[in-house]
Amino acid sequence: MTDAGAASDQPAPPRRRRVPWFTEVVVALVAVALVQAFLVKPFGVPSQSMEQTLHVGDRILVNRLDHSVERGDVVVFGHGDTWQESRLPTAGNPLVRLARWVGDLTGFGPSNTSYTVKRVIGLPGERVSCCTAAGAVIVDGRALEEPYLFEDLPFTPGELDCSSTPRSTRCFPQVTVPQENLLVLGDHRSESADSVLGCRGAAEGDGCARFVPENRVVGPVVLRFWPLGDLGGLSR
Repeated sequence: MTDAGAASDQPAPPRRRRVPWFTEVVVALVAVALVQAFLVKPFGVPSQSMEQTLHVGDRILVNRLDHSVERGDVVVFGHGDTWQESRLPTAGNPLVRLARWVGDLTGFGPSNTSYTVKRVIGLPGERVSCCTAAGAVIVDGRALEEPYLFEDLPFTPGELDCSSTPRSTRCFPQVTVPQENLLVLGDHRSESADSVLGCRGAAEGDGCARFVPENRVVGPVVLRFWPLGDLGGLSR
């Protein structure tokens, strides 16, 4: 018997059974969901309130494993139509509900939660106000150095400041951050709807500020991955 004949008598190797395409899709979605639930989650920057640190349309990654928050961290937090609500109202259109479900799962597209990115300025129990004679934010009696600021609100010592009439809109009275909450501000201070939006120019601070519950914080921003030319971490 020739070698060719012997080879033809060998049984053909079993053909690998291909997994149905829909099973592959389900496995991929589950993998993406697990990564975003426990490791990192991508977000798009929706507004100009964090310029020049972040720009509209930038894509960022948030570390879901890091539950510690420090002053100066740029964080993403979730809310509904207002910061007091945890989720958006349920959509009446079933297609919108499906799109939101996919968005929650993949991190792309609409979601059942609105997300905002800001910088942490005040930690639980701290007293925050503005301004010093030079126009700086004060935390527990100490002036902050904020090299990341872009286009702050107008402030001219002796002319338009916290003692003038009218007062500078940069000024806001002392507010105390409640326990388990954070006070956040935008780097583009003059274009930021942030924690002290309702306090600017006011003389009294009772009830004017809105805070971010710590349990609404998804995590700190660790990386900008789009556009590729700006790939990297953020400045503090």
